[in-house]
Amino acid sequence: MTDATNTAPIKWAQRSDALYVTIALPDVKDETINLTDKELRFKGKSGDKDYEVNIEFFKPVNSKESKYNVLPRSVQMHIVKAEEEDAEFWPRLLKDKLLEKNQVQIDWDRYVDEDDEEEEGGFDMSNMEGGMSMGGMGGPGGMDMASLMQQMGGAGGGMPGMGGGGPGGMDMEALMKQMGDMGGGGMGAPGDDDDDDDDDDDDDDDDLPDLE
Repeated sequence: MTDATNTAPIKWAQRSDALYVTIALPDVKDETINLTDKELRFKGKSGDKDYEVNIEFFKPVNSKESKYNVLPRSVQMHIVKAEEEDAEFWPRLLKDKLLEKNQVQIDWDRYVDEDDEEEEGGFDMSNMEGGMSMGGMGGPGGMDMASLMQQMGGAGGGMPGMGGGGPGGMDMEALMKQMGDMGGGGMGAPGDDDDDDDDDDDDDDDDLPDLE
């Protein structure tokens, strides 16, 4: 004997470029969420009952740019519409008009009239913090940037051409040390000192035969 699976209640709101879908179930566990560009399939437990959602959207969506978050009182999804150039409000969420009438309600807390969208702005995305991406570029992009910055740091700084900097100072130190090892004092003075030393050596050589 198997328990019957219940259809989960859905609330939705939209903007011209995105949908905000809420599965209104508290304390969801063992959830399975599969979002494609055409459909949303959900299974999960709430309380001691099994629930599911199997819906086909009115128009295609961009599943890779969409994300969801399982919250204590509901499962919330920010779903990006597929059309970018000709973004517009949909007349309904589902392709099946009868199914929408029985299963879907308007989320009046997030509802905005099409004429008021520019004034009201987009969705409040605070509930999406810490949510699961459906394949977006968020995490990997951040990792790549961190890796790039680390490589730039390891190479000795970001913009050597801007002057000063660590590498420039190190080069000057090495140059001064080499000059010091060669016995030089100031800039240009080592040549004069070498000439004087050569003269002294010649004088010493000339004196030696006289001593014998």
